[in-house]
Amino acid sequence: MTKRFWAPGRVNLIGEHTDYNDGYVMPVAIELGTTVSVTPAETMRYTTATAAPAGWEKYVEGVLAQMRARGLEPPPLALHFESTVPLGAGLSSSAALEVSTALALLEAVGVEMPLMDVARLCQQAEVETVGLGCGIMDMFISLHGREGQAMLLDCRTLEYKAAPIPADIAMVIADTGVRHELAGSEYNTRKRECAEAARALGVSSLRDAVEDGGSKRARHVIGENRRVVEFAAALAANDRAAMGELMAASHASLRDDYEVSCRELDELVECAARCPGVIGSRMTGGGFGGSTINLVEERQTDEFVAALKDLCPGARLRVSRASGGARRIQ
Repeated sequence: MTKRFWAPGRVNLIGEHTDYNDGYVMPVAIELGTTVSVTPAETMRYTTATAAPAGWEKYVEGVLAQMRARGLEPPPLALHFESTVPLGAGLSSSAALEVSTALALLEAVGVEMPLMDVARLCQQAEVETVGLGCGIMDMFISLHGREGQAMLLDCRTLEYKAAPIPADIAMVIADTGVRHELAGSEYNTRKRECAEAARALGVSSLRDAVEDGGSKRARHVIGENRRVVEFAAALAANDRAAMGELMAASHASLRDDYEVSCRELDELVECAARCPGVIGSRMTGGGFGGSTINLVEERQTDEFVAALKDLCPGARLRVSRASGGARRIQ
């Protein structure tokens, strides 16, 4: 008997590179995701019908290794993956792969695990096996996503609360087509620089810093944490002007202080500001390529998409609603 499990990718409305600094984030699960079909087999094997992250088997093996470290040994299975999350677009194809794998393997061993523990398991798989020093945000939202809602997460305490997105606001994802490999990029360098800045400031993490001490990395994290909190308040009050200003400030900080943007991302944000119906625009994800997230007046979505496509014909645009989290679908 074949069983199927699905896990979504994500966009992050605001709060970039703050998760591994014990900060605040506001991600949203999206309608794009990864499905794994599971059948009994004589030996454990993995196949994929779609494009997958480079060395994608490591993500699966990392989850399996974390299961075994917890004393859980799945029986031999054939895992077949299909994904609609574009690779390298900053939409967390890796977390969707890890989470769908984890749900499948946990059911195979008959264990129910709290969702936050599953998120930690998948995070450890990526850190220890893949070698990317990521935070917990991507795995968290893939598991905890709710339809029509963003989630405000405190990455230190792991406390979270839903942040409803008004029904008349649409999310438009604009993919630059510039691909990144975070494990081989400057992502881990940024994490190391943040740790060094925290030590220089005499705090355990930049979450606790109140002054940047001249560090551009610290300046971004301090400001971004403040922006997430202010954005949550603006979203709750439906203050769209404030939301747009905070998204613009976030992108500028990622571009100038954290230095993880690129020409194509900057152009998309600048062009979006000239399109009808735009509320706010910023890069989303780790950076060095990937996508922007645009909040748009729902009634003007078609106009916005047409205008942005005209200004940036190389971009691939997708409209997505906030999705529910990972689950068994068959």
